Amino acid sequence: MRSVGLSLLLLSALALAGCQSKAEKVKKLLDQYNAEYPAYAKDCLDETSGSARMLTGEKLTTEQMATLGANKKERDARCKPEADRLAEFQREILAAQQ
Repeated sequence: MRSVGLSLLLLSALALAGCQSKAEKVKKLLDQYNAEYPAYAKDCLDETSGSARMLTGEKLTTEQMATLGANKKERDARCKPEADRLAEFQREILAAQQ
């Protein structure tokens, strides 16, 4: 009986330690994500170039449309590694919260 009680106490202690390390991992990942996201958002999500003009109904020339497309492709290529990194942080955070 005594060994059963000791085993339960040991299992409880291990479970508690596991929860604490899980919470610490989630916090660490969230801190990393929150540190990197603002720079990414500023550099990669700012869509003020010409898309706002299109939303107002302004007609853009073919040349302007081509420029917008080229700028989007360049931004997407430049920002893809950081977007992938942030997406990986999100996946790790969700996995750690399970």
